[in-house]
Formats: sequence, C-alpha cells, structure tokens
Amino acid sequence: MFDELDTALGKLLDDSRLQILLPELYDAEISFLTPDKSFPYEKDTVDLFLYETKENRELREALPSTHIEQGVGARRRAPLRVDCSYMVTTWSKKKAVDKIAAEHLLLAQALNWLSRFPVVPLTYFSTGMQDSQEFMPPTMVAQMDGAKSAGEFWHALGIAPRPYFNLMVTLTMDLHQTVEDGIVTTIASRHHATDPQAVEERLIIGGTVRSAQQNPVADAWVRLEPRGDIAVTDALGRFVLQRAPRGGGNTLRARAAGQAAEATRANLQIPSPSGEYDLTFP
Repeated sequence: MFDELDTALGKLLDDSRLQILLPELYDAEISFLTPDKSFPYEKDTVDLFLYETKENRELREALPSTHIEQGVGARRRAPLRVDCSYMVTTWSKKKAVDKIAAEHLLLAQALNWLSRFPVVPLTYFSTGMQDSQEFMPPTMVAQMDGAKSAGEFWHALGIAPRPYFNLMVTLTMDLHQTVEDGIVTTIASRHHATDPQAVEERLIIGGTVRSAQQNPVADAWVRLEPRGDIAVTDALGRFVLQRAPRGGGNTLRARAAGQAAEATRANLQIPSPSGEYDLTFP
C-alpha cells in the first residue's frame, strides 16, 4: 500500500501541467530514499522520505460496516485510516549560492504544487488501490512538524540540517476482518391496518443446507410443508422462507443435484426451540 502511495505521489509531481506552470519542478527527479550523507542524485531532485506511519484515531470508525459478499450481507470491521508522513527536501548539483537558491526555488515549487491538492486524486493510483480506498486520501501540507527532534534527525543521518516541509496523506487500509455476530434465524412481526384486534403475524425463518460432509449446498430446493412455500439456497447454502406458520407439525424438505436422497426435518416447531432450521443431507 505504501509503495502504491509513493507511485501516486511520483505521478502527481510529474504532471504534464508542471511543464508550463512550474518548469523547475517538472524537470526535477523524484526520489523516496533516505536523505542521508550517501543520498545519490545526479540532477535537481525532490525527495519524499516516508518517516512515519500511524493510525489516525480521530477518523477511526468504531462500528463495523456491512458489505455484500457472494450475494450475502456480511459485517466487517471498519477500515483503518493511516497517516503517512513524508519529509520533503530538495537537492541541487549547482555550487555555492546557486545551489542554495536552486534548492529553495524547488522546495517552494513543490510546496506550491502539493498545496493545490486537498486530496490525492485517485486517478494517480492503480485500479486495485482505487478500489481499496473508501475515502479520497486527504493531504496536509506544511501544517505539522513531524520531525520534532530535527537536530537529532539530521545528526543521525550525518549531514547538516536542511530546509524541508512535511506532507501527510491519509490512506484507507481495509483489514478484511469479518465481525462474528449471532445468526438471526427467526424474525417475527405483527401488523394491523386500523383495528388493533385484527393483527396479522408474519414469521420469517432461515437456515443452512449442508451435505453429509458439512459443506454448504448451493442451489438446493427447500420446501416448507404443509404450506408449500419454497426457497432456493444461495452460494453459502443459506435459505429464507418469508411466511412460516406459527406452531408445530411442520416439515422442511431439501433436494439438490448430486444428492441421492432428501434432507428432511419433520414435526418442526415454529419458532424452533433450538433457534435453528438447518438441514443436512444423509
């Protein structure tokens, strides 16, 4: 993910519009290396050093979100919002006073250009990265001092302090973590138009059809008798019957291609005391 962000920022700083607007920035090389004493550069260079990544807790979403997976709703933990902090420095091969002027000009142009983007346009990212970003990646330019101990930082790198500004981009990181919830197998509702005494009750029941090896069986035909209501299982073997009658004496039957015999549950009580309506082929 972080390498994808590097690539996107590199494309942002290589935008063709810069050729006219900010030509020195357009002609400069873009680097993501550590700006230490061995930093290699053959021409004027803008370096974006990723020095810190951390969760943005202010943007944290505590509640899980619902996604459709294989036609079924699934609750998943909300994605992390990750702050990626870069130290932006500029480097010139010119000598003495010209070198300082060139680096300051390049730094100003980089600050000017990056400040025009409150978010990093998704068009600079790959298709896969675009799909993973639930939110446009916001930016903060020159609004924080990430290198709080800048003197120690430059000393550790073995070079004299350099002018810089910070760039922070907040990415979305999907954890792909399903939230385990209890499975609802019975829903009861009561309805009336104008007369509270004339109540119509509706029971919705659901379960899973499995093979003898306990694998879910897709496209199985499920029938509730004696009412005769029919449902077909989804890719995960799940079925829902919308109008189940309250009481006993019900039978659930399931048939499926590749299964020699029916799966049956006779004398079924609705609502089920066990809380489930699953069927298993013999």
